[in-house]
Amino acid sequence: MRATAPDLPLAILRGVGQVDFQSSFGTAVCFVVALFVGGWQFGVFGLLGTAVATLTAWILGASRDRILGGLEGFNGTLIGVALVLYLGVHWITVLLVIVGAVMGSVLTSALHAMLTPYRVPTFTAPFCAITTFIVIGAPTFGRVWRGRTLATPPSAARPGTALTFTDLWQGLLNGIGQVFFQNRWYVGLIFLIGLLFADRIVALAAVVSSAIGIAVAWILGAAAADIGAGLYGYNAVLIGIALCGTFVALTPLGVLFAAFGVIAATVLTAFVGNLFAPVGGHTLTWPFVLVTWIFLAAVPVLSGVRRSDPKENS
Repeated sequence: MRATAPDLPLAILRGVGQVDFQSSFGTAVCFVVALFVGGWQFGVFGLLGTAVATLTAWILGASRDRILGGLEGFNGTLIGVALVLYLGVHWITVLLVIVGAVMGSVLTSALHAMLTPYRVPTFTAPFCAITTFIVIGAPTFGRVWRGRTLATPPSAARPGTALTFTDLWQGLLNGIGQVFFQNRWYVGLIFLIGLLFADRIVALAAVVSSAIGIAVAWILGAAAADIGAGLYGYNAVLIGIALCGTFVALTPLGVLFAAFGVIAATVLTAFVGNLFAPVGGHTLTWPFVLVTWIFLAAVPVLSGVRRSDPKENS
């Protein structure tokens, strides 16, 4: 049975919440509010990307369950937010968000078909691929780039590894907000409230994972400004939520398994950032996708951990 047109507004809203694997209406509303608090452009372009991706999946005949659950929209959300962040508010950005969301929807279906037999979701891989291609190619096109400069991390303006208390507490919340490219602590707090609407365990997993990301980055000597901005936290947050009950059963060994994933993603964040440094260091959520794919692929041969059985964000 196909989704109907009246189903689409709720499906679009849920698409925003599914960025963090949540289908709760309250969570989705909080997330949309957080995006608009971060800047009207993030709210508008995020919803544009979600709507286009969801409509594309509906027109092409994706399953009703996936559309209603928001599973066809969340990559579009991130494509919209990322492109307006990197390319600015412009008519060409609107066009690229629409094209990117359409292509992201098709890529989501392709990866879903390939990965479903292995019970490995697509996660945000379509967003990562589409956004990486567009942003790396953007400086070639004058009407797209319009003389912009490559992004630089906060540490470019404030180098050094000496953490302050402000870096710590703001980094904790920014790690949650940076999932949506938001680096204001109060925006991260709104996202955290949204997670509380879904489940206290989910919110706790996000906070603890962000803290682990901060600790690992500090121990290894990452720049304090980057830690405070949440750049070492958001991939850790996504992995913590994914592996603590969402896709892996919530057991003591499962939690330890998730912690290893969080640590691995934090280290991989630096690698991906350095790999993409010549083109602006666009780490995106590649560390989350790669590490979580590997960890979930390992579960069937590990007797100490087992899969949970959620409505998969795939």
